[in-house]
Amino acid sequence: MRVNDLGAIFHRDERAAQRLAGFSLAGASIRSFMPDAHREFFAGLGYLFVGVVDEGGWPVATVVSGPPGFVASPDATTLSVAAAPGADDPARAGWRLGAPIGLLGLDFSTRRRNRANGVVAGFDCGAARLAIEQSFGNCAKYIQRREARPTPRRAGRAEPLAALDGAARDLLARADAAFVASRSRDESGPASGADVSHRGGPPGFLRLDGDTLAVPDYPGNRYMNTLGNLLGEPRASLLAIDFDNGDVLQLQGRAEIDWRPDAARALPGAERLWRLRVERAWRRPAALPIAWTFLDAAPTTQRIAEIGLAAEPR
Repeated sequence: MRVNDLGAIFHRDERAAQRLAGFSLAGASIRSFMPDAHREFFAGLGYLFVGVVDEGGWPVATVVSGPPGFVASPDATTLSVAAAPGADDPARAGWRLGAPIGLLGLDFSTRRRNRANGVVAGFDCGAARLAIEQSFGNCAKYIQRREARPTPRRAGRAEPLAALDGAARDLLARADAAFVASRSRDESGPASGADVSHRGGPPGFLRLDGDTLAVPDYPGNRYMNTLGNLLGEPRASLLAIDFDNGDVLQLQGRAEIDWRPDAARALPGAERLWRLRVERAWRRPAALPIAWTFLDAAPTTQRIAEIGLAAEPR
C-alpha cells in the first residue's frame, strides 16, 4: 500500500527538511502495519537496533540481541522483543511503558533492512510488547556485508567517558557503520515519535574534529526522517560497534544541520552534512555477543571511496 497523505505520515519538521533539501515527494511507502514479509524478517534476526528516549528527553541508540525468534510478531501491528537494554545501558531508562521507540531490523549478510516505529505498550513474561505505528523498508545502500556468529563474551561494566578518549576516537575513525537515534519535538502531530537509522560509508566517513563529529548525508530515500527530527529537536544519539571485539560506543549530543552545498563538498559523495557536538559518551566493553566476519563493501560505499580518492591532490 502506497500512502499519499504526506501530512499523516511525515511530521512538519520532516516536511520542512524535505523542502530544504529540494525534494518534492508524491507519496511514500510507509504503512501503519507490518506486511507479512517484514514480520517474518524481524522474527529471523539475532540482533535489533533500537532508539528510545530517556527520562530527560534525550534520544539513546542501542542494540539488543538474542537467538533468532527473540523478536516475534503476533499480529501486524505488534512486535514482541524478549530482550532489553542492560541495567548499565543508558537506553534502559527509555525502555518503559508508554515510551516512544524506534526499531531497525538489519541483516548485514543480505543488506536487507526494515524500520518500525511505535510505543512500548506493555511487558509480558519478560518481553516488551511494542505497538507499531509506522512500518517501512529501506534500501541496501551503504551497508557493508558481514556474517554474524553468536559468540559468548564476558561483558564489562559500562564506562561513562568524561571526554572521548583515544580508543573511542580510533573506533569512530575506522567505523564504516553507525546508528543514529533521534526524536521529533513535542507536539509534532500524528507522525511524531522516536526513530533509529543506519549510516554507512567507507572507513573514515565520520570526521571527528575535537569533540564534534561531522556526519555525511548521502543520497537515500528522501524521507528525511532523521534530519527532520534533528531540525526540530537537535538532541541526538549515535551508536558505533567495534566489530572486532563487540565493544559498543554510545554518544549523545546536539546536532546542527549544514545545508550549504559548499560544506558537503568536504565529505566526498555527500549531499549535505550534519554535526554532532558530543556531550556524553559511554563505552560498553564486549557488550554485543556476536563475532563478525567482513564480506564486502556495498557498491554505493565503493563509489563513495572512489570519489574520495579522485578528489585527493596528486
